[in-house]
Amino acid sequence: MSPDHWREFIKPRLATLFARVKAEGLFTFLHSCGNVSEIIPDLIEIGLDVLHPIQPEAVDIALLKAEYGDKLAFYGGISTQRTLPHGTPEEVAAAVRQTVDVMSKGGGYILAPGITLQHDVPLENILAFILAAEETA
Repeated sequence: MSPDHWREFIKPRLATLFARVKAEGLFTFLHSCGNVSEIIPDLIEIGLDVLHPIQPEAVDIALLKAEYGDKLAFYGGISTQRTLPHGTPEEVAAAVRQTVDVMSKGGGYILAPGITLQHDVPLENILAFILAAEETA
């Protein structure tokens, strides 16, 4: 869907939904895979609080943090297509530390895999992720 079509068909309805959520004093959270960078200003405008997932395969997560980190929280960031399934435990731990270092400055970051873990992620890498996450806490 093009950003223009999204703005015409989805944005007004999502704005209504977000307004109802906000009226109850709650936070808004949106799951949208892929690169939605072009509509992030629109999402912020209509009241988005947390964008999930941020996939390093699809977007420059450091750039997102630099551009929108004072207006939006990000959820994800550790590659589920490269690092987690194919990296070594050391590479996974390094990716966690580097991502937390970049994304957590000023708050607004929820450490998580870029998207749902699949069967191809070795247990050793899941454990390396958890241990590195504990170290950064």
